[in-house]
Amino acid sequence: MNTNIPPILLNSYQNNYSSMKIIDIEYPSSLSYIGEEMEKDALLRAASALDTLLRGDGRGNEFLGWLDLPVSSITKESLNQINKIASEWKERLELVVVIGIGGSYLGSKATLEALSNPFNLYFGGTPYPSVVFAGHNMSEDYIAELLDLLDKKEYGVVVISKSGTTTEPAVAFRIIKRHIEEKYGKERCADRIIAITDSKKGALRELSDKQGYRTFIIPDDVGGRFSVLTPVGLLPVAIAGYNVDSFIEGASAMREKVLSKSVDNPALKYAAIRNALYESGKKTELIVNYNPKLQYIAEWWKQLFGESEGKEGRGIFPASVNFTTDLHSMGQYIQEGERTIFETVISVNNCKREIRIDHDPNNLDGLNFLTGKRVEECNRMAEIGTRIAHVDGGVPNIRISIENIDEYNLGALFYFFETACGISAYMLGVNPFDQPGVEDYKVNMFALLGKPGYEEKANELRSRNI
Repeated sequence: MNTNIPPILLNSYQNNYSSMKIIDIEYPSSLSYIGEEMEKDALLRAASALDTLLRGDGRGNEFLGWLDLPVSSITKESLNQINKIASEWKERLELVVVIGIGGSYLGSKATLEALSNPFNLYFGGTPYPSVVFAGHNMSEDYIAELLDLLDKKEYGVVVISKSGTTTEPAVAFRIIKRHIEEKYGKERCADRIIAITDSKKGALRELSDKQGYRTFIIPDDVGGRFSVLTPVGLLPVAIAGYNVDSFIEGASAMREKVLSKSVDNPALKYAAIRNALYESGKKTELIVNYNPKLQYIAEWWKQLFGESEGKEGRGIFPASVNFTTDLHSMGQYIQEGERTIFETVISVNNCKREIRIDHDPNNLDGLNFLTGKRVEECNRMAEIGTRIAHVDGGVPNIRISIENIDEYNLGALFYFFETACGISAYMLGVNPFDQPGVEDYKVNMFALLGKPGYEEKANELRSRNI
């Protein structure tokens, strides 16, 4: 399918990556699939869904606390407390283990992967503690290898769970709690363990009160996958040495933009177009990046949209690819496989470093035509060329652009996607804030592990041949 869009795509990159200061969205190729009338209808329905979100009278409205996090729920006092702990642990600790799963780890993991130099380990680290994660899997080898590391490091723990009974983090915390108590003595561990949990109830709250752990609160009206702008995401990011004040400022700036019914609202546009594409038969959305620092942003995004929309037999399937790397593995399918895919590209306008390609007098690789060009220019032309090829192959594109990979822009990006997700799920007619299907595997797992009260279920499961 030839949509004749190369000039439109190329115009997006003029003037040395533009002077834009906050997230923007473009989708000219998608209009070839949905048409202007369908676009108009989708935008009207998105505006109505935004109204539902803002009025707070839609399904799951008891979990809308994330809407106000950047401007009221996260106070200056709370940020000061987070920064104070980060400063204290910088002086005392080499490593911090963050224990959590799903939204309790993905936001901070995504932020740290985006902001960190991936080769810091080989340079001897940074002046701040290294942050590693546990409780997001139940691999025995992973836990054992982590304990080998903890034997050799001065470390602390941040454990994140509203209830304290979610299986994966609870198992990890039980094991690491024993290790830290044996290493330092039980009476000396209280100032090495911080719990982020419920304000009043739950096993972790009870243990924290009993043992004297310092605590931060997960607000009752904020679900896990919307919690990156609470201490759940902010404390690990601050401990690793990054500016959480700027993170919140970016989210606050984006909040002003996406809670308005303006034609410039990027979250409203994104929710509208992805739903219009879904209705036109595009059932899978690939989030695409051309910078490896954004790989875990995609993992966070997959949970946000997958858990919010995938219910009642509906929902766009969220998947991700890292280009240009995955063009050499997934590129063939995307170009010529089943035509049920659309792509959303996260494009970064500026990079921090500059490397130019030099001249080789022998030119055996035939690349002298690139002499003097920046590597990032090659990356951008790869992005444009790939988008054109995929659109021509029947894969519509949405492009989301951010200025830089820094705390401000990441805060804005998280809030943008959260708002777009709330709008999009309401457009689909589902509750964005529950996850009833997640409980099914837990019931089966508990039964098979012999949890008291699950005996009948265990007998039923063992009789099945799967």
